[in-house]
Amino acid sequence: MVFTKTKIKLKRIYAILLFVPILSLLLLWTNDFHHLFYRTYSVYLNDTVSGPYMAVHTLYSYGLLLFALLNLIKFSIKNAGFFSRQSLLIITGTMVPVVINILGTYNIFNMSIYVTPISFTIAIVCYALAIFKFKFLSIAPIALQKIVDRMSDGYLVINEDNKIIDFNQTFLTLGHLKDVDIRNKTVFELIQIANISDIDLEKFRSLLIHSKNTTKTQTLNKYFKTLNKYFNIEFSSLNNNNTYIGTLILFKDITQHVEDMQTIKDKQDSLMENERLASLGQLIGGIAHNLKTPIMSISGAAEGLTDLVKEYQMSIENPTVTPQDHYDIAKDMQTWIDKIKNYTEYMSDIITAVKGQAVTLSETENISFDLEELVKRIDILMKHELKNAIIYLNVHMYTDSKTVIHGDVNSLVQVINNMISNAIQAYNGKTEESINLDFNTDGENNLVISIEDHACGLPENVKNKLFKEMITTKGKNGTGLGLYMSYSTIKAHFNGNITFESEVGKGTKFNIILPL
Repeated sequence: MVFTKTKIKLKRIYAILLFVPILSLLLLWTNDFHHLFYRTYSVYLNDTVSGPYMAVHTLYSYGLLLFALLNLIKFSIKNAGFFSRQSLLIITGTMVPVVINILGTYNIFNMSIYVTPISFTIAIVCYALAIFKFKFLSIAPIALQKIVDRMSDGYLVINEDNKIIDFNQTFLTLGHLKDVDIRNKTVFELIQIANISDIDLEKFRSLLIHSKNTTKTQTLNKYFKTLNKYFNIEFSSLNNNNTYIGTLILFKDITQHVEDMQTIKDKQDSLMENERLASLGQLIGGIAHNLKTPIMSISGAAEGLTDLVKEYQMSIENPTVTPQDHYDIAKDMQTWIDKIKNYTEYMSDIITAVKGQAVTLSETENISFDLEELVKRIDILMKHELKNAIIYLNVHMYTDSKTVIHGDVNSLVQVINNMISNAIQAYNGKTEESINLDFNTDGENNLVISIEDHACGLPENVKNKLFKEMITTKGKNGTGLGLYMSYSTIKAHFNGNITFESEVGKGTKFNIILPL
């Protein structure tokens, strides 16, 4: 009862069970006075004549033994396999003296009382094997099955022959199975009949074999179409004193986790797209302003050329016009043409820079570019935002401007521009302030690009989380995605790093470190 009901202490009422055994001992010790136990005693059972109390003692003893055996058999069958060796030994050890005593008591065979200690010796050997070899007393009570049946994960336990020796109710529910469907079957036979038949058998077999030879857990992630669920299947060997006794196969339902991760990814993609659209909107505003000046200038140059063309036409047959006048008109026309050429080149540079920034994050182009090209693109794209904020960008080149960087120039421009925009916003609308953009090299052959402002600095709670998660000091006006993605871009596309120095009330300095 202790074993099957998982009770550590017996109830006091169970002490009543000891009444008959104690009475039996007392009557046996005093038998010479009343002969209630034996009327005639002999070492040969056939010559023994029992007293009236013997029937009470026999019925009671055998009744308890029968009750105990039925209980043990019932719970052993319920959890067949895992306790089978231990239980069979206990049952066998108990049955041997019981059967022998029954045969002797009812004079079916003429036997000596010395058979009893021999039978009990067999029982003790069986008990010893069950306890010391198969750890009968160390095994969790069978009632523990109720607990594992409530686990959210299904499991199987298989022996060295890949036969299923234990499982829980969750696994049966998972495969829409009954215990009789899988008991004494191999795990491979089970796969064929269960709702997990679309598993890769070769991969499954390989991991199972490998798990038997290592203490490390082997894993297999699998989507089962028949169940419409994702599972993480774990294979763990079960060892006792470095001896392999079986394998635990755990089926973890990770469907909700996979769906949650996909939801997070979709939201991140949406955030990234929103951030890019916001950046593009900002770029378009700057482009419109930057293109307006050269377009107006080209329009003015065209008017100037039109006037010169008219003047030249009028001078063709005019005898007072000297050759020098013709040269002067041609010179003026060439001046306007040169201006138009410069304006168109400037517009072309703007379009090239914007086109690079308009591509998606995945469309990177690993090319070589120098610092001069990098600064030129930054200047074109940030000029409008800086002008509107009345903030000055001071570029300091402490290294050769022809220093070559390998990687995607558009990604690096986007990172630097994002940091300059953050620096502008850090001033909270204050004007006539400055931002330093410095280019230098360190002693480890790295290019260091520093963006420094003299604004409010970063609070401690932000500094502790920077680059680890999306965090912003802009409240509802920011997502923190820009700086988070900048860090990821420098790590992934340039094998570099970003560090920062910040002091509240004095400003912040970001250092982009790129290996040359």
